Amino acid sequence: MDTMKGLKRTNYCGETEGIGKEVVVGGYVQKIRDMGNLIFIDLRDRTGIVQLAFDDSSDRDVFEKAKTCRSEFVLMAKGTVRERESKNKDIKTGDIEVFVDDLRILAKAQTPPFEITNDTNVNEELRLKYRYLDLRRNVLQNNLIMRSKIAKSTRDYFYENGFIEIETPMMMKSTPEGARDYIVPSRVHHGKFYALPQSPQIYKQLLMIAGFDRYVQLARCFRDEDLRADRQPEFTQIDLEMSFVDVDDILEMCEGYINHLFKDVMNVDIPTPLPRLSYNEAMERYGSDKPDTRFGMEIQNISDDVKDSEFVVFKSALENNGSVRAIVVPDAASVYTRKEIDKLVEYAKGIGAKGLAYVRWTDDMPNASFKKFFTEDEIMSLMDKLGAKKGDVVLIVADKDRVTLPVLGALRLKTAKRLDIIPEGWNFLWITDFPFFEYDEETDSYVAMHHPFTMPKDECIQYLDSAPEKVIAKAYDLVLNGVELSSGSIRINDYELQQKMFEALGLTDEEIEAKFGFLVDAYKYGAAPHGGMGIGLDRLTMLMTGVDNLRDVTAFPKVQNASELMSQAPGTVDAAQLEELAIAIVPENKD
Repeated sequence: MDTMKGLKRTNYCGETEGIGKEVVVGGYVQKIRDMGNLIFIDLRDRTGIVQLAFDDSSDRDVFEKAKTCRSEFVLMAKGTVRERESKNKDIKTGDIEVFVDDLRILAKAQTPPFEITNDTNVNEELRLKYRYLDLRRNVLQNNLIMRSKIAKSTRDYFYENGFIEIETPMMMKSTPEGARDYIVPSRVHHGKFYALPQSPQIYKQLLMIAGFDRYVQLARCFRDEDLRADRQPEFTQIDLEMSFVDVDDILEMCEGYINHLFKDVMNVDIPTPLPRLSYNEAMERYGSDKPDTRFGMEIQNISDDVKDSEFVVFKSALENNGSVRAIVVPDAASVYTRKEIDKLVEYAKGIGAKGLAYVRWTDDMPNASFKKFFTEDEIMSLMDKLGAKKGDVVLIVADKDRVTLPVLGALRLKTAKRLDIIPEGWNFLWITDFPFFEYDEETDSYVAMHHPFTMPKDECIQYLDSAPEKVIAKAYDLVLNGVELSSGSIRINDYELQQKMFEALGLTDEEIEAKFGFLVDAYKYGAAPHGGMGIGLDRLTMLMTGVDNLRDVTAFPKVQNASELMSQAPGTVDAAQLEELAIAIVPENKD
């Protein structure tokens, strides 16, 4: 095997330039074209590809060595940049090549289990098993480079605005934050456990009490919950907290960050201030607290228009204080045949609806699934009220609002994606004025919609005991293209109000002391008004790179069952380690 002795890289492959210039490049063999008296090797590194050229005039030892090269060999090559005869417009260096006079094979490679190419149809499980090879693909490298640029730009912005980056503990006390903790056993304190942080929430509030005023951290967070395309068990959060502020101050700071980030990293101007919708308005119009407002198809309330109907589905919903609501899916009748609508009916039932009424307008007269309960004039009047036209499909759900709105919101997204009518663009949106409590039918009680340190609006504090459904939180979410990017709130900074909040949530004094004692004590010594938010770095990168799965912006991701296929984590530990931790493994019950 050759060594690098005497060679020092002068250029990255994708940045090689300067006809007549002597360069030294290093990288992996992407492709070899051996034409007998001509050999071309595409050499790849993280910046791109450059063509190495060898011909009859090459040193014979160098030429023969080039003939032995194979895919993924690691090479260094010294040579002269010259104009390329057959140019390639698909790569940055497509006008030049390097005529090689010194070639070193630094490492040979077995034939990889799949071709290292951007356009791959290889099973993802195989690629994740050999993740170190998968990561050689430029498309994934570019995603991770983008993530790095976002992280740097983030730090630049918050440093420029007076924020202090402070690391908070990775091993902390378990506190309720909405998901299941990952726990770490203590060797010293048998029977006791640390928790990996779901967020730095409590610590950043303590930093405000400590007087740091502006805190930021690119914080690693952990949640033991089921995975999906936009969720991993470990993730990075752009976490910030500010003192002496209210809602508008935090939103404006975050808007400045978004404007800076997109201009800095993508040269895209994001107009500010960003639009805002209250939680209630978002649910009423879009059926979602993270709506994609790049397209219309807003939910319409037709309760008054059908209130005299004998159609039992509509009648029953209205008699039970529900509503009848609809969306118009434009130009969908040719795509959504009766068979396809039947699939939508099953989908709606699968997400909580009792059924799905519809109107499919293909002929002169619309065809309604409930037509025997309405006259033709009544159906036409309803179509006119909805703004529907020939060629459209109308989907209708009748039930309590907590069913009709999210079901129609999901149908709105599903049909728009199927029809490919969602335009490209960056659709940022603030959702504000969240309810403080949500009703839990299983326990017949109101439970906190946010963490227990969220401040209610001043005018709502009076309703904490008497009318919890009227309490609005000083909470806000940032949404991008229908994806929740961040969540935040103003925090309670008054000790007595915090105690009252714990009581409203049904916590006993013993539970308060056990879970939050140190934080409650800290508030007794005075806390400035403060608030903050956490922005998902992974989701932000996913959207900015245009991929649809967090695994494509995470170096070593987990799969659906929270395992990592390459290293085969999680793994077993030996009996001695378990004994030292005083832990016994209970056999899994297979029944």
